[in-house]
Amino acid sequence: MSSTHRKSLKRCPWAGIADAEYQRYHDEEWGVPLTDDRALFEKLALEGFQAGLSWLTILRKRPNFRRAFAGFSPERIARFGPRDIARLMKDEGIVRNRAKIEATISNAQVYARFAERTSLGEFLWGFLDAGPIQNRYKAMADVPAQTELSRRMSKALKAEGFRFVGPTTLYAFMQSVGMVNDHLVDCHRHTPCAKLQRSRSIH
Repeated sequence: MSSTHRKSLKRCPWAGIADAEYQRYHDEEWGVPLTDDRALFEKLALEGFQAGLSWLTILRKRPNFRRAFAGFSPERIARFGPRDIARLMKDEGIVRNRAKIEATISNAQVYARFAERTSLGEFLWGFLDAGPIQNRYKAMADVPAQTELSRRMSKALKAEGFRFVGPTTLYAFMQSVGMVNDHLVDCHRHTPCAKLQRSRSIH
């Protein structure tokens, strides 16, 4: 896609800023169904780091996060110890928040126990019996910060031992991984994402 054509497309207002990487994320990733366990763990971790910050901040640091957190391999992160925490707290390329760093490691350890009986993808997508939710919002003011479903998912994850998975964080996660289609109806990605979500096998 040419840069001229990309600039002319109608997008959700949050992506309509002069940042090519943010627009690429909106156009190629946000709202596309994601089922791979490692990728879901990464998104869950990054959404946790995003709490209190802008997603653009996290997106720009994502390559650094992937380097620092072993490609977001839960199995490898689960083995992180005090030296790793000290290393991460000195890493200027990521968000140096001790609580979030420790939560990511703890979540990887929970994931390891969790994976013995089910996959993260099956567990999370299992909340959507009828498949991804297709919304038809016309304005950003109509888009909720959390929903009854994100509250149920948050409660279930917390019961398993996951941290930094509040209902607002979970709804942002659901939007990102295509569990809900919250592209506004006049956004050029609304219809393509709806088609992907309807055609993608999620179980």
